[in-house]
Amino acid sequence: MKTRIEHDLLGNKEVPMDAYYGVQTLRAIENFAGISGYTIGMFPNYVKALAMVKWAAAKANYELGLIPSDITNAITAACEEIIDGKLADQFPVDMVQGGAGTSTNMNINEVVANRALELLGHQKGEYDYCHPNNHVNLSQSTNDAYPTSFHLAIILTNKEVVAEIKLLVDSFRRKAKEFEHVLKMGRTQLQDAVPMTLGQEFEAYAYTLEENIERLNEAAKLFLVENMGATAIGTGINSEPEYAEICARELRIISGEEFVLAPNLIAATPDTGACVSYSSELKRFCVQLSKVCNDLRLLSSGPRCGLNEINLPPMQPGSSIMPGKVNPVIPEVVNQVCFRVIGNDTTVMMAAEAGQLELNVMEPVIVYAIFNSMQMLIKVMDRLRVLCVDGITANAERCKDMVMNSIGIVTALNPTLGYENSSRIAKRALSENRSVYDLVLEEKLLTKEELDNVLRPELMIAPKKFYKKK
Repeated sequence: MKTRIEHDLLGNKEVPMDAYYGVQTLRAIENFAGISGYTIGMFPNYVKALAMVKWAAAKANYELGLIPSDITNAITAACEEIIDGKLADQFPVDMVQGGAGTSTNMNINEVVANRALELLGHQKGEYDYCHPNNHVNLSQSTNDAYPTSFHLAIILTNKEVVAEIKLLVDSFRRKAKEFEHVLKMGRTQLQDAVPMTLGQEFEAYAYTLEENIERLNEAAKLFLVENMGATAIGTGINSEPEYAEICARELRIISGEEFVLAPNLIAATPDTGACVSYSSELKRFCVQLSKVCNDLRLLSSGPRCGLNEINLPPMQPGSSIMPGKVNPVIPEVVNQVCFRVIGNDTTVMMAAEAGQLELNVMEPVIVYAIFNSMQMLIKVMDRLRVLCVDGITANAERCKDMVMNSIGIVTALNPTLGYENSSRIAKRALSENRSVYDLVLEEKLLTKEELDNVLRPELMIAPKKFYKKK
């Protein structure tokens, strides 16, 4: 393999000739390879965000007369290529790294510089003409470029998370419409409660998931506060007085997002509060999504010895020893992803607390945890929708039979029969293993016509007006 010699503070090192990254990225590969198993390049929105930040910085530096037009144009052209998805394999640094993100920042600096060199007609590594630090990282520090980049990346990825939630909600809502006339027994504490429809149950799932969209979007807005121009600790050392505002303006133009400069850059530089809030909202969503999947597993349990009210699409044989067994594998994998997201939230919380003085060096694991959560959720929600919810069918007769044989329908009779009569009928039904319906007729508490009227499905699944004699 052909190599080129590059040097840094620690000395010379051979870098693969065809690599756009340089010596500092190579050291990061050696130091952190395989720590998490996830590299920067595995998160396309992150790579895109890093390039947008470098583009904005280059435009600001040019406007201030700090770099000439040819180098500026080469840097911005290189950034544009990266944003378009080119050079994605040139970001091999592990997401979890020491150094508070310096390895990530230098990875993008070196890739942009070396691609810019090619566009200028030079060879990779000829940094006299375009340098990773002196030009691409000009007026910046890892401590402002790195957090601003992952802020933007989370905003971009949140849109994908929300889009998948909307699709999943729509799927549940279609099923709610399909099942709106399927009468079934509602349950509390796993015991028979009162009748409802399967459609009402699925509409509740849709609503439960849908309300998280606004919460996630509101939490994502916290990331619109950025600290470009803070440089090392927020004092702005090595940057022009006008740089921060110009860079914020350029970042708004390039990204299309309404970024604002933090009012106190020293406070903003170590602050990871937005990460804590957003991760918490992901956790909240997962708690609810996992509960919905628990319900799907319960409702489909059986087929002979469980609730068996719904059928999940059969996706694969369920046992190596029990012929004919089919398991609810898609809800099960959603549960497991939710557990992982909840665990990631704990990581974010602990890492955010571990910040010290003017910097939080634990930001890399925060970023990894949030991106890992978002990426898994995007994928698993698609699987849940396509491979499970879209194909759910109802066992309508089974649902109806359980309602009519349930003690729970006595609640619907309570306003008519009174609490004492209803309690006695319920107790007798349980002890004699008979239906409430038959016992009401047997004791002549109501005629069949009256009983059928009280137990009409439409009267049992919604409030109704009771007219009492004065």
